[in-house]
Amino acid sequence: MMASSHAFIGLMLAGAALAAQAQATPRPNIVLVVADDWGFTDVGSFGGEIPTPHLDAEARRGTRFSNFHVAASCSPTRAMLLTGLEHHRAGIGNLRETMPRAHLGQAGYLGSLAPNVVSVATQLRLAGYRTYISGKWNLGNEPHNLPSQRGFERSIVQGDTGSDNFDPYQRYLPHSASVQWFENGQPARMPQQFYSSEYFTSRLIQYLQADGARQEPFFAVLAYQANHVPLQAPEAFLQRHAGKYLQGWDVLREQRRAGAIAQGVLPAGTPMAKPAAAPDWASLSPSEQRSQALRMQVYAAMAEAMDHEFGRLVQQLKASGQYERTVFIFLSDNGPEGSSYREAQLWLATQYRMGDEGLGGPGTYAYPGPGWAAASAGPLAGFKFYAGEGGLRVPLIVSGLAGQRAGAVHAGFTHVLDVVPTVMALAAAPSSGLPGRSLLPALLEPAKALRGDDDGMGYELGGNSAYYLGNHKLVRNLSPVGSGQWELFDLGADPGETRNLADKQPERVKALQARYEAWAKAHGVLPVPEGYSPQRQVMINTVLNYWIPHYQWHAMGGMVALLALYFGVGRWRRRAQAGR
Repeated sequence: MMASSHAFIGLMLAGAALAAQAQATPRPNIVLVVADDWGFTDVGSFGGEIPTPHLDAEARRGTRFSNFHVAASCSPTRAMLLTGLEHHRAGIGNLRETMPRAHLGQAGYLGSLAPNVVSVATQLRLAGYRTYISGKWNLGNEPHNLPSQRGFERSIVQGDTGSDNFDPYQRYLPHSASVQWFENGQPARMPQQFYSSEYFTSRLIQYLQADGARQEPFFAVLAYQANHVPLQAPEAFLQRHAGKYLQGWDVLREQRRAGAIAQGVLPAGTPMAKPAAAPDWASLSPSEQRSQALRMQVYAAMAEAMDHEFGRLVQQLKASGQYERTVFIFLSDNGPEGSSYREAQLWLATQYRMGDEGLGGPGTYAYPGPGWAAASAGPLAGFKFYAGEGGLRVPLIVSGLAGQRAGAVHAGFTHVLDVVPTVMALAAAPSSGLPGRSLLPALLEPAKALRGDDDGMGYELGGNSAYYLGNHKLVRNLSPVGSGQWELFDLGADPGETRNLADKQPERVKALQARYEAWAKAHGVLPVPEGYSPQRQVMINTVLNYWIPHYQWHAMGGMVALLALYFGVGRWRRRAQAGR
């Protein structure tokens, strides 16, 4: 399914013909907005309490997709989003930072886009579109992988998994020596201070204004860091949410479930998933509750600030007369972050203020943790990195298509692989050979199914695996979210994955396992080492890829000691838990 050099030449020839036809058939502008680590119910129109008025306005005039799936990590999703290829086939079988060392460099596990895949921006540019990207890239920093070589005319991108939101050069974890920024294929000069959501929006607006006299339609990607760690937000937004979350994550999860049902994105009676690795709120002391509530306050402020910045783009398009001819596609790259960041605490303490005072402001570091992640995904199960619906099912809003039914909800299974065929259909450009389905039929007829009863979909990331067929999902999650055993759920009745049907339907389990194994073989999925976890692998890769090479031999003794301490404590904890 990868595009070969012959296919690329064919695209160039087809593109010339399409460009010639562009004047005869007006085509819409397309704006692809990507949030980072947002849960299923973080948007108001999906049941959340966080004010997201601009996204909700697009939902009211467009379509919400309530059964839309991505990968459970940023880079694999972005690979699919910009190529239309399953992430193993695009070269990013796993996020580079969480990849087992034996996998890196293997087919499908390059850690960046494979050289011979073709991006949607390249195809649209050949079809006569202007192309822009502003924000997070995370698809490879090699010269051939920068946006300027992947079809984008203008680009300002942060090449890594993330960075500080106020200081563009401050790393959020010690993955490498520095944060990598690129503008139009060259190292970028960044301001000493900024706020990421505001900066990314402003730069895209600048690009659009600079090319305002051009008549071609445009394709623009606005890829925010919100709400990736560190959670940070401007003071004005922080104050708006003061004291709102003292009731805790258990109450918020119930409120989110009720809100999602009221908004029509989950069926009535949807059971509540049991949160993974999160304590009961009532078990925390009052001081712990106040501290935890501050984290969600910052989370909500960061999300609202992102929505505000998106609203600035909308206003600019209205002012320039482009809004009515623009289709918006909004999604999150994966579910909410539920890691405890326990492994990184020593390093974080040397770089950030970790206490409650001023949390969310410059120089501070907040992360949601498993409790608030369970609320953001609520009532779905699991979170980022894992194969529960909480990690894979995210909000999708598509608006602005002529003839689209306003305020509709499409409940059929859809996938991030469907975005490129949709974009190409909007642009009246060919997309044959891609595995996804165009969403346009569902935009015009929300009740129309895009897949038949026998159209299955496999998934794997870091050993967490799933296979979807109709309403059923076969899923296997590693610890701490799961047991490593296959489970079966009917998502039509139980999207929270609360009732395992594996024992009652062994023949269905066997059939779906066979389908998954065939899919995994066809996509080159590699087994993960025993005991693998993404959080542990991040630490291993950080030490071996950066710290030891950077500090050379004089630091090796200390690093070995830290690793020995970390794994020794982990082994002691597992033994202690086993003895209970």
